[in-house]
Amino acid sequence: MSNIESYPPVLRPLNASPAPLLPELNNYAMEDSSAPVPVVDLQCLSLEKLGEACKEWGLFRLVNHGIPPSLLIKLEEHVKMLFALPFESKQALVTNPLSYSWGTPLLTPSGAAPRGALNFNLLEAINVPLSQLPQFQAEDPRLEDFRHSLEEYARHLSRIATTLFEAMLKSLNVCTQQSESGLDESTGFIRLYRYPPRPLAAEAWGMTEHIDSSVLSIVNQDRVGGLEIFKDNKWLLVDPISGTLLVHVGDMMQAISDDRYMSVKHRVRVDKQEERVSICYFVFPGKGAVIRSSKYKPFTYTDFQAQVQNDTKTLGYKVGLQRFKLNPPV
Repeated sequence: MSNIESYPPVLRPLNASPAPLLPELNNYAMEDSSAPVPVVDLQCLSLEKLGEACKEWGLFRLVNHGIPPSLLIKLEEHVKMLFALPFESKQALVTNPLSYSWGTPLLTPSGAAPRGALNFNLLEAINVPLSQLPQFQAEDPRLEDFRHSLEEYARHLSRIATTLFEAMLKSLNVCTQQSESGLDESTGFIRLYRYPPRPLAAEAWGMTEHIDSSVLSIVNQDRVGGLEIFKDNKWLLVDPISGTLLVHVGDMMQAISDDRYMSVKHRVRVDKQEERVSICYFVFPGKGAVIRSSKYKPFTYTDFQAQVQNDTKTLGYKVGLQRFKLNPPV
């Protein structure tokens, strides 16, 4: 089987939809140099450095996170193996509670891709709700081994996310009552992405610009890279560095922080020669937990998610926190 046949038909070079365009970004500069992303050491966690990174960048590179290098290598091999299976085989193997989609990074609560989104993204994705992962049973021993690796990885991610969230609250001087249920480990899920190469495209977008809705997002990208963040009215490349993780501040953390921490706008450029894979973890507030802020009307993540789904369906894009602002811009 050729590698081309492992992609959904619409993503194959001869059949692929045109690369998504970003006309609204043409007025912004693109820096070729790598972004000097701040580094946070989990073993020697500095509240000052953590707070500064969240305020100024909305992103930081995490080192000494405690995940064994052997697990990271094994997990990446599993992900590449799974994506390399024939398209029809993936559709058959990736069953409930996992879900498989392509062309959009957005998923509905059921795991299906939403209708109405304006941008077609050059990617395929497998969504893994971690609380339901033990329910996933597969006769293929490779997938069973993959499930065990994911479960081990998820335990590390839960530890990391909880440690960072508690440290962020300390940095913000947020009282315990305000932060209650601000992060619920049971909401965590992993999303696996693969982006096809586009040899003939001047520029093509695996994922168009967006901001994560999560409290925190933790990204493990392979050596191919392609991630870009928007800062100071220009786009900056974020190089992959082996053994490190990238932590994004999401919309929910921005609201919890009263806008002192900023969720980071980012996108993914596809490579001309090589496919790219990434392993992304997202975690959210507890179900029914009310986020209270001096900047926003009280809301739950359920309220937020419902608004995002409605905006995507009716407008074709996510509006996000602006919907909940107490004094929205005119």
